[in-house]
Amino acid sequence: MKFITCGSVDDGKSTLIGRLLVDTKAVLQDHLAGVQRQGETDLALLTDGLSAEREQGITIDVAYRYFNTEDRKFIIGDAPGHEQYTRNMVTAASSADAAVVLVDATKLDWKNAALELLPQTRRHSLLCHLLRVPSIVFAINKLDAVEDSALAFAHISAALNSFAAAAEIPVKAIVPISALKGWNVVEAGHSENPDWCKYTGPTLLQILEQLPSTPAEVEQPFAFPVQWVEKFSSSSDTSQGRRVFWGRVATGKVEVGQEIRILPSGQTATVAQVLDHARNPKNVLAGNSAGITLDREVDVSRGDWLLAPGKFEANREISATIAWMDDEPLVAGRVYWALHGHRWVKAKVKRIVHKLDINTLAEEDASELPPNAIGHIELALQEGIATLPYIQSRSLGALVLVDTASHKTSGAVLVR
Repeated sequence: MKFITCGSVDDGKSTLIGRLLVDTKAVLQDHLAGVQRQGETDLALLTDGLSAEREQGITIDVAYRYFNTEDRKFIIGDAPGHEQYTRNMVTAASSADAAVVLVDATKLDWKNAALELLPQTRRHSLLCHLLRVPSIVFAINKLDAVEDSALAFAHISAALNSFAAAAEIPVKAIVPISALKGWNVVEAGHSENPDWCKYTGPTLLQILEQLPSTPAEVEQPFAFPVQWVEKFSSSSDTSQGRRVFWGRVATGKVEVGQEIRILPSGQTATVAQVLDHARNPKNVLAGNSAGITLDREVDVSRGDWLLAPGKFEANREISATIAWMDDEPLVAGRVYWALHGHRWVKAKVKRIVHKLDINTLAEEDASELPPNAIGHIELALQEGIATLPYIQSRSLGALVLVDTASHKTSGAVLVR
């Protein structure tokens, strides 16, 4: 299970991960001793590894940590909360099975039943939903620091449910926690107050242990982005002297005798042999690495796609949702590099259809998209690429826009 923590600045994301690592005994004693500050253990320092992060007390880049319980192995991504680092959060969310969105009870008007959520809580929840993170869990943190934890939990839960319903975000759970004290993270409740928050549900870790992992896209037609071309000598037993095309199967499965079409050349061939990651002859399913040998010599290079014939069209016009990451606003008419699989093509922004208001969830007319905005655009590509809507396939429905001059990652594109 790969999950991320996200939410607004200083909501306690790094502290929560530190608590999970400590309480599941995934931290060595010398490492724990190294994060002591004035006699207290600063759990956030277990993930904030960059010197700039330690100096400023903020999370800048995504830090991955590993731990396991008796039931499951976990990979955690600690995503930054600051708006200017939204691009880092998008990177972490794009491959996550679940997201824990933290909400700091002390920053909200928790006594008010009609309280407003913080903009970053809304933005990160929307981004996780757009990026098809399968399971979203809200964790209401710092409930040890409010006078009436039960009232705060009730009001904040109602606000989160209302927002999720309006945004059509399916929520797996809402759980009260104190990452600093360790209440309801790994161990249930609050030892001194069993009635804490009037919550009787599972702990955060128990919820994470029960969430489903993301299934591989086996039901979709076969698609395979070529990452590396390997040339064997004619004496090699594994390839019959032909080139082996290596990569990870994006969708479907590959087996010997299967017909394939090569994009962009349009040539067809038959699969002569399939090797798994250990070079053993074996049929390979989506999500796994494979080496493919064809029955005849055809021109295939890194960046080409091997596809099930008749199942995909090469699209040069794309309508897409975009999470804009560049410091410069996105305007119509600009040309970028678009990366799809391992294939680079030039892409021109034909039109900005609308911008999403993260507070009202309304679609507004816009002539440009500012940094960290979410919008709907139309792209014109120099060459056709094989895509599926992102809602059907995370692999075939995702592109990255890169600035042609600075080579900065400018936008995450999700095909509509």
